[in-house]
Amino acid sequence: MKFRALVLLALAGAAFGQVTRLQLDTAATQVDFTLGDVLHTVHGVFKLKTGDLWFDPSSGKAGGQIVVNALSGESGSGARDSRMHKNILESAKYSDIIFVPDRVEGRVNPQGDSDVRLHGQFTIHGGTHDLTMAVKSHIEQQRLTAAISFPVPYVQWGMKNPSTLFLRVNDTVEITIQAAGQLSEPR
Repeated sequence: MKFRALVLLALAGAAFGQVTRLQLDTAATQVDFTLGDVLHTVHGVFKLKTGDLWFDPSSGKAGGQIVVNALSGESGSGARDSRMHKNILESAKYSDIIFVPDRVEGRVNPQGDSDVRLHGQFTIHGGTHDLTMAVKSHIEQQRLTAAISFPVPYVQWGMKNPSTLFLRVNDTVEITIQAAGQLSEPR
């Protein structure tokens, strides 16, 4: 009887201590940005290049990386996008925007909804910054969908503010990501 109880405890511990891998689907993941100004709000998109993450539900540790193609940014205005790439992001020089998570704050439920914060290092325009993303996720079987949001204080982080004499824009860009991916246990 004691042996059986020990085996059950060992199996339960192994199940809860396993690292979970998340491979984001680049075609089903969209990265949106919003920049407000005094006259209207600019909306645009970036394309996900890769997204391969892992997290340990028992310890909260996380790793991997999300890479967004800075050159893919589009707002619907060729002139505005050209200024964004040349003067603000300097996309030709800094072509990748990278997030490397180090921990999950909150509990990731194995099925259903979770509301957590994902902390890590965000590299944009050649600088690396601490960043925490708000993540609302849903897991059904091994498929994860998530709504992720976070601000990027681009002026504070050393990028130019595109404001002009007559047009004033916010010094923070709001990022939202609609992500989808497949969960698995590492091999």
